[in-house]
Amino acid sequence: MSEISVRAVAADDRERWAELFHGYRTFYKNARDEAVVARVWGWLLDEAHESRGLVAELDGEIVGIAHWRRFARPSVGQTGIWLDDLFAAPAVRGKGVGRELIARLQQTAAAEGASVVRWITADDNATAQRLYDGVATKTRWLTYDAAPAEQWPAER
Repeated sequence: MSEISVRAVAADDRERWAELFHGYRTFYKNARDEAVVARVWGWLLDEAHESRGLVAELDGEIVGIAHWRRFARPSVGQTGIWLDDLFAAPAVRGKGVGRELIARLQQTAAAEGASVVRWITADDNATAQRLYDGVATKTRWLTYDAAPAEQWPAER
């Protein structure tokens, strides 16, 4: 079997990255939106932005992507790495692409002194959860999303 290599996203990766990002968004039932793709790509190439990107290659082809950022953990006085998005091309699922992308983030966390690599997944994404159960510990924390104040009705 060929070896999977992981590296930071580069400007020349735009076309293949976009294909995979569209695949990721489609998986989560997000409409195709070129403005979102352009915005996220801009973030990944902007060193001043917090978002970072990784690509996984197999036989010279980009077959996986990960988007991540650092975050502060005030309650413990430490930093962590937050994995926002992880996606492997359907043709290579089960071949270790996701595992290698997560492993790279674990290596980055160790090198930077971060205390955790953390992410969320959909409760019905059993395929991803099988991978995650093998590389991480499921936490007891639930996630909540609140709309910005101007989107809430004036009277509650």
